[in-house]
Amino acid sequence: MFPPAQQLDIDARAISGITGSISIACWIVVFSPQIIANFRRGSAEGLSLAFLIVWLAGDVFNVLGAVLQGVLPTMAILAVYYTLADIVLLFQCLYYNRINSRSPTLETESLLPISNESANVVDGSHLSPATPLLDPSKEPIRTEPQGLMKSIFFNAFTIFIVCLAGVFGWWISNRYSDNSDPPTEGDGDDLSFSVLGQTFGYFCAVLYLASRVPQIILNYRRQSCEGISLLFFLFACIGNMTYVVSILAYVPHSKDQPREEYRRYIAVNASWLLGSVGTLFLDLIIFAQFFWYRSTEEEYESS
Repeated sequence: MFPPAQQLDIDARAISGITGSISIACWIVVFSPQIIANFRRGSAEGLSLAFLIVWLAGDVFNVLGAVLQGVLPTMAILAVYYTLADIVLLFQCLYYNRINSRSPTLETESLLPISNESANVVDGSHLSPATPLLDPSKEPIRTEPQGLMKSIFFNAFTIFIVCLAGVFGWWISNRYSDNSDPPTEGDGDDLSFSVLGQTFGYFCAVLYLASRVPQIILNYRRQSCEGISLLFFLFACIGNMTYVVSILAYVPHSKDQPREEYRRYIAVNASWLLGSVGTLFLDLIIFAQFFWYRSTEEEYESS
């Protein structure tokens, strides 16, 4: 059980830790909804391969930048995990695209001209005005509001559980960490500025920004977001947002020059901030496509 509220010291440092833990929890499960959706559909046609390839390249530069910049070991390990998960999703998409590319050959065989013998077998009852030409069982399926509400509830509940896991992880680490020693003068974080690490960090930010563009273009050309898991982008959006808050809410440890330490901390993490904020805005465009194309499809079905 959680401790009483009066024992929780919810200050700026705690907010930074809580949002950072929520961000880690979201990024751990970010690929799972899309992998499950592809498995259930047996297809990955909704995802742009260029989107995944560029994102994978960004993850690789993220690993290199994190190692060279000397970030926390947990962040470097998570960067490696993101890369491996992205590889799994990419290979899954390549596998389904290869399998589904063989299906058009079967469809073309079914569209071959009908022979005279098979044409004579056609029952004359189909020419009767009382018999419809279309199969009555193949009526258009109408989307029910209950299905939409069920999807919204499931997504909200899943996000709540993941965020709760992040908060619980912060509480565990905060409870068993040694925070009794107050900061002393000159006791600041060793924020070394690595030129090579920063270069890889900015390459990572540019690739993350560029990765969303092929997916946005593909959704526009298809006029649909079918095949894309909404939770996939929701977790990415929440992960980026909480990551930005965790950095901006950073509290310097030194007492002599806290403002200078904060500026140096922001400068060191500027490339990762740029990538997170930029992809957050691009993900909002994909969200707009989700709701726009969904309403368009519903209007088309109702007409």
